[in-house]
Amino acid sequence: MKKLFGTDGIRAEANVYPMTGEVAMKVGRALVYTLLHQSGSWTSTFGNPLKKKTAPHKIRIVIGKDTRRSGYMIETALASGVCSMGGEAILLGPLPTPGVAFVANSMRADAGVMISASHNPYSDNGIKIFGPDGFKAPDSIEEAIEALVLDPKLMDEATPRGDKIGRAYRIEEAHGRYIVFLKSKFPNDSDLSGMKIALDCANGAAYKSAPMAFEELGAEVSTIGVSPNGTNINHEIGALHPEKMAQLTKRSGAQIGIALDGDADRVILADENGEVLDGDVVIGLCALAMKERGDLRGNGIVTTPMSNLGLELTLKQNGIAMHRAQVGDRFVVEMMRSRGFCLGGEQSGHLIFLDSSTTGDGALAALKVLEIMKRTGKPLSELKKQILLFPQTLLNLKVRERKPLEGLSTYQKALQSAEAGLNGRGRVFVRYSGTEPKLRILVESESDVKNETIANQLKDALLEDLGQ
Repeated sequence: MKKLFGTDGIRAEANVYPMTGEVAMKVGRALVYTLLHQSGSWTSTFGNPLKKKTAPHKIRIVIGKDTRRSGYMIETALASGVCSMGGEAILLGPLPTPGVAFVANSMRADAGVMISASHNPYSDNGIKIFGPDGFKAPDSIEEAIEALVLDPKLMDEATPRGDKIGRAYRIEEAHGRYIVFLKSKFPNDSDLSGMKIALDCANGAAYKSAPMAFEELGAEVSTIGVSPNGTNINHEIGALHPEKMAQLTKRSGAQIGIALDGDADRVILADENGEVLDGDVVIGLCALAMKERGDLRGNGIVTTPMSNLGLELTLKQNGIAMHRAQVGDRFVVEMMRSRGFCLGGEQSGHLIFLDSSTTGDGALAALKVLEIMKRTGKPLSELKKQILLFPQTLLNLKVRERKPLEGLSTYQKALQSAEAGLNGRGRVFVRYSGTEPKLRILVESESDVKNETIANQLKDALLEDLGQ
């Protein structure tokens, strides 16, 4: 079990272990050391091994961040660690997570690091590591880095001296490179002229790049969440609070509302009436459009167990298979790459278009939906009707310990009864949270009443088994 890295890098309260300047510096050192001495670990099942780096090659690491105040501290510490091991730290400043992945690949850097806690409050921060191909680092790399961070003496003998010490420098045009990338993904024979967009950047990493990208494509953009002050990222705004974006959409007469999260790798949309779309609806719209154009490789997509059964049935009726990976965009990408699919995503708003990007990208996903709207001439309120979702009930149950679910007899009997009652027209999904001491109980069927009844029966059974 990894002690520092979770499903999406290292994440914790800033200036509290493990999200401290000291740990960040060790991560910078360990990353360069790993690239120099263990680069074979970067091999994945999806690509060729990377060649081992040898002197006089300077390891180059691009480092981006969102707008949290603690980003200055973590950025400086990371850069110090990179330089102390002889690497070059290229500081990008505030940039969305997908922008860092893109720049790492386009600059042919040896790795990319994003400093962000995504949708978490400003008091948290995190470190995500990307390989030179723009994909998130595999477990083997995170494990190698973690071992070195926990035992830094392993790197002492490799510490450079004199002119072998690295340097850091900042490039100011990183967001410009990313904007050019986004614009290149919209059809060359079209633009956004005549489109009104309501855009919420969550006071986060996309506060510069997203408005400029949409405006340069010709859209009229009304914005909120573009005045970061270091402490207001995600605060009652952005993808976790789409009601602000929905209100702006109606007030401004926009045809679409777009809400990004703090690091802009996820998006929540609203139609022209200010009605918020479920993430599964957006995935479904894109899948149907890509299938119609012949762009949906393998006639399949990848989601997670949280995605709606209604989406799965709608896609099946249209000849599209839906495969479920573990919860987490990293696992979605892994399954997409291993099975040759180009579209995947999560109900929470992560959408991955592997023919265009290597990771979830909120602005890119919004552009894909805008492309569908422009091509069909239909409003989003009409397009969304293609995807019929089942009602869902989600309950969270706090737990003191994570007992294996298969060993809970009362719960297992209640589960069997629930599944028999659903008779193939519904679904139960129960799991322990990966980030909190909670059990998540998801029930979906064609009836809200049935969902709530079953969810509470399962909750009561779990309480009895867990002695709470």
